Amino acid sequence: MIVVALLRGINVGKAKRVAMADLRKVAASLGHTEVKTLLNSGNMVFRAKAGTPAKIGAALEQAIEKKLGVKSRVTALSADELETIARANVLVKKATNPSLLLVAFLQGSPDLLEDIAKAKWGTEAIALGPRAAYLWCPYGQIDSPVAKAVWKALGDGVTARNWATIEKLLRCASEIAFMV
Repeated sequence: MIVVALLRGINVGKAKRVAMADLRKVAASLGHTEVKTLLNSGNMVFRAKAGTPAKIGAALEQAIEKKLGVKSRVTALSADELETIARANVLVKKATNPSLLLVAFLQGSPDLLEDIAKAKWGTEAIALGPRAAYLWCPYGQIDSPVAKAVWKALGDGVTARNWATIEKLLRCASEIAFMV
């Protein structure tokens, strides 16, 4: 199974600095193969030896803390799950800049965000999907009211990637899937 692992808060600012080569080594030490990292922000794609994405993510989270001394929430999804989440993004047609369209990956159900999704956000927008919330933040996420509301509601139970990164992760997963 091809797995996409998203590490929360890696190499953002001065905290949680981790070399991508070290992350690849940790994943390989758990028996995963064809480990690739994308960008310098804790995105990994690999072929998992065995287990469910949840168990793989938990093991990776523990190994990163033990071997690298960094505590980071890991959201792991199968490549198929990522594809399903990407296909369900109804805001793709509205977004004019892929770096300002976010996919917030949830640890649980999106039910906590239903009231936020029903609110009016002016030029911003939010839509809920399977294990994800899609946020259109046309003026950036730092000062975005909708992003602030989602982060406040979910705390560290969420990690987000912009649409450009999602597309790169899907391509990377596809490349690994075709490797023999």
